[in-house]
Amino acid sequence: MISNVRKYNTGIHVEGLDLGKLHCCMKAQSLPYEACCAYVLIVTAVYWVSEAVPLGAAALVPAFLYPLFGVLKSSEVAAEYCKDTTLLLMGVICLAASIEKWNLHKRIALRMVMIAGAKPGMLVLGFMCCTVFLSMWLSNTSTTAMVMPIAEAVLQQLISTGVADTQEDSETASKTSLGQLSLKQTNGHLPSVSRHTHYTQGPNQGLSFSEVRKGGKNSRYPTKRDHMICKCLSLSITYAATIGGLITITGTSTNLIFAEQFNNRYPDAKVINFGTWFIFSFPIAIIMLLLTWVWLHFLFLGCNFRETCSLSKKRKTRREMLSERKIHDEYIKLGPISYPEVVTGVFFILMTLLWFTREPGFVPGWTSLFEKKGYRTDATVSVLLGFLLFLIPARRPFSRAPRTPAGDSSAERDPDPMAPMITWKDFQNLMPWEIVILVGGGYALAAGCKVSGLSVWIGRQLEPMSGLPPWMVTLLACLLVSAVTEFASNPATLTVFLPILSALSETLQINPLHTLIPATMCVSFGVMLPVGNPPNAIVFSYGHVQISDMVKAGFGVNLIGVLVVMLAIMTWGVPLFNLTQYPDWAIARNFTGSL
Repeated sequence: MISNVRKYNTGIHVEGLDLGKLHCCMKAQSLPYEACCAYVLIVTAVYWVSEAVPLGAAALVPAFLYPLFGVLKSSEVAAEYCKDTTLLLMGVICLAASIEKWNLHKRIALRMVMIAGAKPGMLVLGFMCCTVFLSMWLSNTSTTAMVMPIAEAVLQQLISTGVADTQEDSETASKTSLGQLSLKQTNGHLPSVSRHTHYTQGPNQGLSFSEVRKGGKNSRYPTKRDHMICKCLSLSITYAATIGGLITITGTSTNLIFAEQFNNRYPDAKVINFGTWFIFSFPIAIIMLLLTWVWLHFLFLGCNFRETCSLSKKRKTRREMLSERKIHDEYIKLGPISYPEVVTGVFFILMTLLWFTREPGFVPGWTSLFEKKGYRTDATVSVLLGFLLFLIPARRPFSRAPRTPAGDSSAERDPDPMAPMITWKDFQNLMPWEIVILVGGGYALAAGCKVSGLSVWIGRQLEPMSGLPPWMVTLLACLLVSAVTEFASNPATLTVFLPILSALSETLQINPLHTLIPATMCVSFGVMLPVGNPPNAIVFSYGHVQISDMVKAGFGVNLIGVLVVMLAIMTWGVPLFNLTQYPDWAIARNFTGSL
């Protein structure tokens, strides 16, 4: 092993860390495996935080450094890059590809907004509910990218209608002022007609939305209130996508990272599955949704909830009626629900039911029908249904003409009558291979920390914190990860902190779930900056909000999230995960690790 290390001593530098300097320490028994593993962890973390290379590329660092330093064999490291959650994600992406291909997401979004109405407060709440629902099953980034164009079309309608209203008001005011002047025989001094007259180009010439955007500093919005509505609606979508991602194991990549690392570290636990996670996180999402909506409404629309949230038709303005008509027209363009949409919806419901009923806990699940136990997981269901989407024809049986995605005028009709619901190309367009490799890199780091003994060493260094109560340890962990994730990617932040928090929990003799679950949820609250997560960047690119708006609104959402997660883990999380006792599966892990 020494000769191999020296062979690679060619002055290789990784973010200021010189691999060449390690060969002097790699003499027989002179460099502990803990130090080698810590070095690999630091190098990978530096790459992830700095993003000097793509996240997926940085996740490959353990694949070549662990074998070089003798921490893990190359075959052992390679096995960590494809786990059960990888198959789970692939099956979910198949369903997501079908949802997007056949525009089921657009139908759901428009229908929910039609129910909510065009009052500013209810419009924001409607979009938030729709985004939360979609983000439960699709990635946060995909959901934001799907919903934001729909919201932008509504905002354009609001702005263009506001410009027309302003033009009419200006013309009316001009005629009134001129009439009064002629009656009073003034000496030609005309009063100011309106503070919005710069939006009109002539008595009979309107102003399109594109022309409004080309105007002065404030010419994009007819009034300040219109600007506030645009800010509120835009930010609500990215926050709702984050909230929705908390609800399911597959909702966001950080949930997958936690589930796989936890199950690898504590194989005897058997407490984390789709059902238990949903039961714990769904109330959190509902509370956060309502509080976030109230916070955004107060921040941008004021406290007049009665005026902005009224469902009475008598209170609707002309602009709100036109906006509702625009939304209704967009829904009509989708046409009647198609056969592929029905199939996708059935698969969506079937996958959810099979996940819930696999091992619900309080009653025997459908896995009890099989003789061998422990062979079937959520990934089994996901991959099975995803595979069937490649087999089932998208054309209704015995129909004459094939159907194309509703509302997709650019799609060419497929002459093949047996064309499937999705193709491999559809799957590839959505499959986040970078996230798969990133998650695999996290598993590899966790395996190295376990084999080398680094996690045990870290736990011993954290013994001075043994005097703190469990809730204080959890709160500090939540605040720390929510602060770090504002500047680093969510998956990278969680991958670095999970082994540390696991070792801390084992050292302090508290249930590891007491710290790991809140930290996993709080790592998603990187909502204060455009670089915090991709949904923030997507919303910021539309130009309605500034960084100061995101910081101000995101700070409140971050605080709401931490408080709600702490409330959950201290209340209904206690009986759900039996957090008052140090579990046997953690004791077994400590005993095995000490050996």
